[in-house]
Amino acid sequence: MQLNFDHQHVLVSGGSKGIGLACAKAFFNEGAHVTIISRSQENLSAALLEIAGQLDHPRVKAIAANLSNANVALTALNLAEKSFGSVKVLVNCSGAAKRVGPDDLNPQAWQASMDAKFYPYIHLMDPVVKRMAKLGGGNIINVIGHGGKIAKAVHISGGAANAALMLASNGLATAYAAQGVRVNAINPGITLTGRLEGLIEAESKQTGKSKEQVLEEFTSDIPMGRLAKPEEIANVAMFLASPLASYITANIITMDGAMYPFI
Repeated sequence: MQLNFDHQHVLVSGGSKGIGLACAKAFFNEGAHVTIISRSQENLSAALLEIAGQLDHPRVKAIAANLSNANVALTALNLAEKSFGSVKVLVNCSGAAKRVGPDDLNPQAWQASMDAKFYPYIHLMDPVVKRMAKLGGGNIINVIGHGGKIAKAVHISGGAANAALMLASNGLATAYAAQGVRVNAINPGITLTGRLEGLIEAESKQTGKSKEQVLEEFTSDIPMGRLAKPEEIANVAMFLASPLASYITANIITMDGAMYPFI
């Protein structure tokens, strides 16, 4: 099925690993011009090879930037648009807030969670949504996580950042709907990325359990009986950005294998 991304500029934050990388690959394979942003040049180089098989491909660019800084984010956006023109699709996948227990919460911990998760998304969304509105359309997909809907003692500050992003996503969707901009969010559950694989390996070494045992314990509460694959999240992101989803905006789609069957 052709999703009409030929020659469109797709910008993916956090595009060097995990779900972000899967999104970048998916849009590239559908003919898009793709810019990926990450803090690590080393990770970006590895991602370019995985996406296009070479470091210098005419349809893929990589920008090293820390999006927690608004000025740095704006500079990165301008560089991306200098290469491939106006951003038609923004996929935000950058950052993850560190888990902090309630007794360790303090103003610095709260700020760190917002700097890790909330502001990297906002610092790109704010200029991008306004530019899209002036041009009469565009799509923003924020990959957030259901931690903003589930209050857990070890993820209060990070969950608060996620919840704030959900509200910001729906608020911007409402504000710019008349100008043809659609904003949607995806809340993945536990997804089989490199970060999770590292956690499984560490847990296996610490407990003496096999990796298979650890993985089984991680999935025991998921009714579908397995973890999500990054490519599955990417497929939904592509759908949301495509003409097939032309009347979908201000939606938050949970992808957690029915672990938390919200109404």
